[in-house]
Amino acid sequence: MEYVRIGCACLVGLVFAFTAVSKLRDFGGFARSLPGLVPVRHALVRPLAATVVALEVLVPVLVAVPATTPYGLGVALALLVAFTVAIAVALARGRRAPCRCFGVSATPLGVRHLVRNGLLCLAAVTALLLQAGEGTTGGTVGGTVVAAGAALVGALLIASYDDLVDLFARPS
Repeated sequence: MEYVRIGCACLVGLVFAFTAVSKLRDFGGFARSLPGLVPVRHALVRPLAATVVALEVLVPVLVAVPATTPYGLGVALALLVAFTVAIAVALARGRRAPCRCFGVSATPLGVRHLVRNGLLCLAAVTALLLQAGEGTTGGTVGGTVVAAGAALVGALLIASYDDLVDLFARPS
């Protein structure tokens, strides 16, 4: 189970690294997208955007250090819950703003984003529970590399999630 813990923690850390980099590449666009998702006063848009990005940058840093991994997973879980609630509220209010989670996108928010966030929450909780239940033994280098490699593939698939759903959802 050690490799499941490592894989889940790496997955969460890598996804947050991807989201942070994509938002930093177009910080202004990300900031402008926030009012379409959550009701926020104009004066608070940039500070909110900066806070989100700072916390997203913090997650992979904390997850990468074994002593702080649980804190990184906790921050990730808190962010994911906040994002999920914001998306659910926006959808309930009929708001279909584009998802800017992984950079510029025209894909409107939808149930797929709730599913994606739910899967990431599951990964974070799994890593936290396995960390608390077993402690960390570190595992072998080979097993750790395989778990991290699987996490990288998973993170790339999650980062491409909207494109993959669109690809397979198109009528033939």
